[in-house]
Amino acid sequence: MDLSARKPGPDVVRALAMAGVVMMNYHGYLILRGAQRDGGAIYDFFDPWTGPLATRFAATFVLTAGVGVTLMTASSVGDPRRTTEMRWRLVRRGILLYAGGMLFDFIWSGTILPFYGAMFVLAAVLFTLRARWLLLIGFAAALSAWLIRWWRFERELDGHSTAWLTNPGPRSPRGLVFDVFVNGTHPLLPWLAYFCVGIVLGRLLNTTWWRPAAAGAGFVSFAGATLANSAGDSRRTLLLLSDGPFDRGVVYVASALGTALIAFTAISWLADEFADTWVVDGLRRAGQMSLTIYLGHALVFNLLVDWVDLIEPDEIATALVSTAAYWLPVTALAVAYQKKYGRGPVERIYRALTG
Repeated sequence: MDLSARKPGPDVVRALAMAGVVMMNYHGYLILRGAQRDGGAIYDFFDPWTGPLATRFAATFVLTAGVGVTLMTASSVGDPRRTTEMRWRLVRRGILLYAGGMLFDFIWSGTILPFYGAMFVLAAVLFTLRARWLLLIGFAAALSAWLIRWWRFERELDGHSTAWLTNPGPRSPRGLVFDVFVNGTHPLLPWLAYFCVGIVLGRLLNTTWWRPAAAGAGFVSFAGATLANSAGDSRRTLLLLSDGPFDRGVVYVASALGTALIAFTAISWLADEFADTWVVDGLRRAGQMSLTIYLGHALVFNLLVDWVDLIEPDEIATALVSTAAYWLPVTALAVAYQKKYGRGPVERIYRALTG
């Protein structure tokens, strides 16, 4: 099978991961505006910062983005001219996503788009590297984030400020660089790890053994992280072995990477098994319009919450109902639009500007 051919699995994974991203974003958005955060097990489960689902949908989305880079660039392998063209296309797309994301951040604070753009710029170099180098770079990104967090902990214990790194000033050149690599909501250290693994995974999709290998690696990664996290018994080890997403340690990266691999494997298998069904076809089409759906979810919620006061910060049910009320109709509309026009409106502009 041609690796560059469009496979249903990645698009379906992208569509379902988007549903989770919308849910966690809506819940967090309402909490920041006064909605109830504590209230029992269900609140703990859906907590967008400390709950077991926190950032895992986004990690799966970034893993799938890495797969997408491999599928997009597969036809250029072995052709120096096409490889150069593909490098510049990735750079253009990355710069547009970063610049557009920085503007969009004024509407939807903490958007993943600038970090996504930075990953695409780096992908211009990464996509031709051997798998072992990609995995090494991914591991180095995760390890670097963990070491930085450890260093900050030790410095603060000794009474030294690390504000020069963590709070360098809004929109300053140093602040922008540190935000992309260290301080932001989805910084390259450690989020580049998911992206690199996704590029490698994309290269394996034409093999017969990738699913058991990916599922096995995911299970080992998640189980090992869970065991490591349970071993913390002091303030220092609780931090170093934390599986909290904003501690950004290697244990969390291993845990989130494990669940992302398992989710990608399971969903893509189901997508292939039931490829002829209307459900898979619809999710596949919606997944191809994920950028339009992502921008739409933020603009709609910002309007309804902050401008017309139609949605009030309240219990968690408000976020869950809002997610369903947005994602289900917009997915249906995306399917109808994609059948008639092909690419989504934002995707069409994006491709026109970047090639």
